[in-house]
Amino acid sequence: MNERIVAAAIHGRYLTIPPETSGPAPVFVGFHGYAEDAEEQLERLRVIPGSSLWLCVSIQGLHRFYQRRTEKVVASWMTRQHRELAIADNIAFVSACIESAAAEWPTTASTVFAGFSQGVGMAFRAAVSSTRRVAGVIAVGGDIPPEIGSEALGRVSTALVARGISDPWYSREKFAEDQRRLREASVTVDAIEFDGGHEWSGQVIEAAGHFLRNL
Repeated sequence: MNERIVAAAIHGRYLTIPPETSGPAPVFVGFHGYAEDAEEQLERLRVIPGSSLWLCVSIQGLHRFYQRRTEKVVASWMTRQHRELAIADNIAFVSACIESAAAEWPTTASTVFAGFSQGVGMAFRAAVSSTRRVAGVIAVGGDIPPEIGSEALGRVSTALVARGISDPWYSREKFAEDQRRLREASVTVDAIEFDGGHEWSGQVIEAAGHFLRNL
């Protein structure tokens, strides 16, 4: 059996909520988890106190499929197959989404990236490859990708990382390792463990609001 790789154009989607204020606004970019959609992550951004002052952008993964029980269209960011190529495709797609949104609404250079679960990896990948000023990363229930080195992580000036105490997917050991990696890259880290599982909890929402206010 011979395998060949062929590049192909593919169309993706993103959702926005414009800022309530007039004039240029900072950009708040969200990445959903596995088997979710852009609507779910946009709602997570929307309920964070202070997010109405930002241009909220929720990007949906390119790899869509039907949720088995409901047949709702959901998405994933990648699988292990041709992972490096998928990462490159995703980074280019995310950059295009942000530039498209910024062309429609006036923005400042300041950008925060927020991810849940599988979306955490994309939040960090987007942050370290962004041409915009990275004000911070909010990471909930997911780990930092192993391929991102310390020098690249140093582009993230500050990060909020969160884990539910009973989360079966994001272990306490991985949570501690991520904090270590960030601090070794001279990133200011705000880490919280909340009473809950694999979720974007009320405590996360409160902490994220505090994080945005202090940027």
